[in-house]
Amino acid sequence: MRFEGRTWTVAALAGGQVRLIAENGEMAAMLLVLLFADEEFEVLGAPAALQVPPLGLLESLPAPVRERALAWERHVREVETGCPDGSGAAGPVQAGYDPAVRTLAQREEAKAAELSAAGMLTSAVTVRRMRARYRDGGVWGLVDQRAVRPRSALGRADERVVDALREVLEVGRERSSGTLGRLRVYTERLLAERHGPGTVPLPSVATFNRLVHALADGRGLLGSARQRRWRSARPAPPFVPTTVMAPGELVIMDSTVLDAFVVLDDGVVERPELTIALDVATRSICAAVLRPKGTRSVDAAQLLAQMMVPAPMRPAWPEALAMQRSVIPYERLLSVDARLEGAAARPVITPQTVVVDQGKVFVSSSFVAACGSLGISLQPAPPGNGPAKGHVERAFSSINTLFAQHVAGYTGSHTGERGRDTQGEAVWTLAQLDDLLQEWIVCGWQEREHDGLRHPMMPRRALSPNEMWAALVGVCGYVPVPLGREDYIELMPVKRQKINDYGIRIDYRTYDHKTLNPYRGEASTAADGLWEIHYNPHAPDEVWVRLPQPGRPRGYGWEAVPWIHRTLVSAPFTDFTWQHVRSTVAQRGSRVSHEHDLALALRELLERAAAGHGSRRDKVVAARARAHGAANEGGAVWGILYGQPPPAAGGAGRDDVLEDGEDVVEDEKTTGATGGGCQPFEPAATAGVAAAGTADGQAPPVRDSTITVYDPFEKSLRW
Repeated sequence: MRFEGRTWTVAALAGGQVRLIAENGEMAAMLLVLLFADEEFEVLGAPAALQVPPLGLLESLPAPVRERALAWERHVREVETGCPDGSGAAGPVQAGYDPAVRTLAQREEAKAAELSAAGMLTSAVTVRRMRARYRDGGVWGLVDQRAVRPRSALGRADERVVDALREVLEVGRERSSGTLGRLRVYTERLLAERHGPGTVPLPSVATFNRLVHALADGRGLLGSARQRRWRSARPAPPFVPTTVMAPGELVIMDSTVLDAFVVLDDGVVERPELTIALDVATRSICAAVLRPKGTRSVDAAQLLAQMMVPAPMRPAWPEALAMQRSVIPYERLLSVDARLEGAAARPVITPQTVVVDQGKVFVSSSFVAACGSLGISLQPAPPGNGPAKGHVERAFSSINTLFAQHVAGYTGSHTGERGRDTQGEAVWTLAQLDDLLQEWIVCGWQEREHDGLRHPMMPRRALSPNEMWAALVGVCGYVPVPLGREDYIELMPVKRQKINDYGIRIDYRTYDHKTLNPYRGEASTAADGLWEIHYNPHAPDEVWVRLPQPGRPRGYGWEAVPWIHRTLVSAPFTDFTWQHVRSTVAQRGSRVSHEHDLALALRELLERAAAGHGSRRDKVVAARARAHGAANEGGAVWGILYGQPPPAAGGAGRDDVLEDGEDVVEDEKTTGATGGGCQPFEPAATAGVAAAGTADGQAPPVRDSTITVYDPFEKSLRW
């Protein structure tokens, strides 16, 4: 045997000990367990261990090759044991193969003569070689190796051509789709650059096309541009399924353009943008926001707030949609959260982890700050990786097939499926379609069985999202999270800048009020010396400034500061409308006069669009602004949180002269806007609840003003 790199011979075995003699006469004694545990231990000259024949591989062979190998197995066994089955048991043995009478060499000669007489010329050497192959590899060693020789899908193609074609295919992943002829031209051009013109000839067109398919089909390099981008962004397998056991443990947010037209003001027809939050554990659509194109970070923050607030029953909804009539344990939850009285049958879920893509809406500083203030972990998905948030992508597809295709003005998933006059079929306004969508979520989505939802005690029955939430909430519990006015302001986009003599200027809009008098030109107590300002891109006619207020928690509170020209522009507008006006009005005088000109141009635009005049772009901009204003009428975006409109600013603004060289630090660029909102909800049982969720009705603790750097790309790559 071989042990510790040396060859030994066993001299004696006594109980659990063994005595060994080395080649040089050295003797050693040790326990058998230590001998067997050595990695180099090997018994020299021992017979090969019996192996189970690879029957699965044999089935893959052609029938003649397989039958020939099995026939040789019978011949080899007969030579070695005298019986074709190889058992060696007592029985009829042919005279020429009896081991007791004839030697092994004689039996090999007899088998060679037998096979030659049967028409298969064979020598004794061949029989001996087949015996050796059977001893080493079993029946698989008897297979004709020409039948199992690996074949290359590329055939005899020139390696230089293969390398050039593979590089061209890899580079074309992100390009628009083309023909095989284009690949041939690019490959020929690359070969000429590397090896010289005419040095490496290309094969024929048919052979080249077969070579392209051999290289590209298995790697998805010949599909559509969308399929190629999706495959290149897919992470390396194996894939681990996401397992969640509690509501809110993993929530996915995403936006998409709904496949249906809505009618905005003045007959402007446009496809709205839908943003939803999907709970993976229950497959519940916790919240949905429908806006004109251009979802902003404030909409994503509002989506967080909607998830944690019960959805109110709307006047036209049937009583069957109430939570009281559903499978949700309403009585038990009502004893914990009085806000559920009169609520619709939609789960109230507080997210723990939110998965988003890397769009500007979801990785903006305001949304990151909103998640941080609510104790939510934000997890961006890898760039361009749809499968990382496959649950919400599948939900969008279901919304299109179960809801959008039944809406007047349905557009289809792409232009090839669009009807002749789809825009003319659109009849619903944005508010009406939003009301239909919210009702469908309660009665169509939450009550529909989902094949991916199974209860451990009833694995054969698919559950609906409401049934799964009812089952999980009994195990995981339910903790209500009250939100107040200060909480909603915290969820808005934030800017940090100074308070100057003329007030606060944001994107050529000046905000001023007498409450700012003690702080003009003064530095805040924050590390950067700037003041924290929150704004709503859908209603930029006022901002909120965090100012010192003795007696409040941590000594700070919010003060509303109006735009100095808010009385000049009475129609609702958004930051998107303001940006459109800025792009059309050139600055000719001072900044104060330019702001006044912008305000006049904004009023003229809204009036002209309302009268039906102006370009189509002007009408679309004004229609989006009015859609937002109609949705927010009566403080609806505030009422979703605490059932009351926001407080108005305390006084009129001033029209001071603006100065150049303003010191501003912006956390988010304002480039677009949308509209929309939800109906206010104020259950009678919660009228006395403190707005900020504290016993004395005071605002919640104020977050630190330290600015931290959040890198979504770096964080997503660690997922």
